[in-house]
Amino acid sequence: MIVGAIFLVLLLIGMPIGFTIGLAGLAGLVSMGGERFLALGVSKLFFGLDNFPFLAMPFFILAGEIMNHIGITQQLMRFAHVLVGHFRGGLAHANMIASVFFAGLTGAATADAAAFGKTLVPAMVEQGYKRDYACAVTAAGSIIGPTIPPSGLMVVYGSLLGVSIGGLFAAGILPGLAICAVCMAIIALGAKRNGLPKPEKRASLRTMAKTFGTSIAALFMPVIILGGILGGIVTPTEAASVAVAYALFLGVAVYRNMGFGDLYVMLLSTARITGIIFVIIAFASMLGWWMSFERVPQAIATAVFAISENRYVVILLIVAVLLLVGMVMDITAILIILAPVLVPLASQIGLEPIHSGIIFVLALNISLMTPPVGACLFVLSSVTGEKMEAIAARLWPFLLAEVGVLLVFAYWEGLALLVPRLLGFA
Repeated sequence: MIVGAIFLVLLLIGMPIGFTIGLAGLAGLVSMGGERFLALGVSKLFFGLDNFPFLAMPFFILAGEIMNHIGITQQLMRFAHVLVGHFRGGLAHANMIASVFFAGLTGAATADAAAFGKTLVPAMVEQGYKRDYACAVTAAGSIIGPTIPPSGLMVVYGSLLGVSIGGLFAAGILPGLAICAVCMAIIALGAKRNGLPKPEKRASLRTMAKTFGTSIAALFMPVIILGGILGGIVTPTEAASVAVAYALFLGVAVYRNMGFGDLYVMLLSTARITGIIFVIIAFASMLGWWMSFERVPQAIATAVFAISENRYVVILLIVAVLLLVGMVMDITAILIILAPVLVPLASQIGLEPIHSGIIFVLALNISLMTPPVGACLFVLSSVTGEKMEAIAARLWPFLLAEVGVLLVFAYWEGLALLVPRLLGFA
C-alpha cells in the first residue's frame, strides 16, 4: 500500500516517470527489509539493463535520426502522394501510406509524429485542410510506425519475456496494415463532411515510376531490416546496426547532405532518447522485482479470475487495463511493469506469448494518442502550435477504429499469428 501510494503521489505531482518508478522501487526495498535491502537496488538496476537485445534500440533510433535528417521523409511522402493523390483528401490518404513506408525506418510513433508534423501538416493546411484535422490524421497514422517492425516496444517485450523478437516483428505487419486501411476508410467516409480537397488528376505511370526511383533507396531499408531478421540471416541487434550503416551510406555517399557536425547532433539526440528509455527500464526492473517478491502478479491473477475465468472476458480486462493505464503513464514503463504481471495471466487462458505481445503493443501504441498523457498529441501540439484538446476532439473516429482493430487481433488468434506461423515463429 505504501509503495502504491508513493507511486501515485509522485505521478500526480508531475515527477518524471523514470524517477517516480525508481523512488517507488526504493520504498519497496525498504519495506521488504529496511536499509539492508537498499544494497540490492544497484544490482537490480544493472541486471535490468544487462540484456543484449536492448542494444537494438539505440541503433534503430540513430537510423531513424539519420533518415529524417537526409530528407527521406519528403521523398516517401511524394511517392505516397502520387499513389493516392487522385482520391478526395489525397494528402490525408498519403499521410497514412507514408506512415507505412516510414514505419520501416524508425519504429517510433513520436518520431513519425514530429517528422510529419513539420512537413505534412503545413502542406495539408496549405491545401485547405483544417489544422486540427491534419494533426488528427497525423496522430492516427503515427502509431503505424511502432506496430509495423521495427518496433522498440517489441524489442523490450521480447527481451524481458524471452519471446522471439523476429516473431513479434512478423506479427506486427498485419495489424499495422489494418490500422492504415481503417484510417483511410474513415478519411474517405468523412471526406465531404470535413470539406477535404477534391481529387487531383491521377499521376501517370511515368510519374509513378520516376517518383518510385527517387524513393527506392529509402524503401530498401525495411527490406534490409525485415528480410534479414525474418530470413534468419541476422539478429534484431545486428539488423539495427546494419540499418545505421546503410543510413550513413545514403547520407554520405548518395545524398551527400550529412557531415560530421550533423552526425554529432544526431548522436546526442540518440543518447538522450536512449538514456530516457534505459532509465525507465532500469528502475522498472527494480520495482518489478519487488512486485514479484510480494507476489503481486499472483494477487492480480486471483482478482481477475474472481471476476471471471472466461477467456474472452479476461482478454477484455487485459485490454481495458492497458488502455486505461496508458492514458496516464509512459508506455515503456507500463510494458516493463505490467507485462510480467499480465502475460502469465494471458498464458493461463491459452494465449501464446507472441499473441499477448501484439495485444500489448497495439494497446500501448493506441494510448500514445489518448489524453491526458498522449505523447503523440504533445509532439504534434508543440510542433504545429495546435491545441492538444482540438486535436483530440478530431481524433475520436480514428481512435475508435484503431481500438476495433486491437479487439479483432486480440480475439482472432488465427489472424494475429498468421504471419508468424507462416514464417515458423509460432
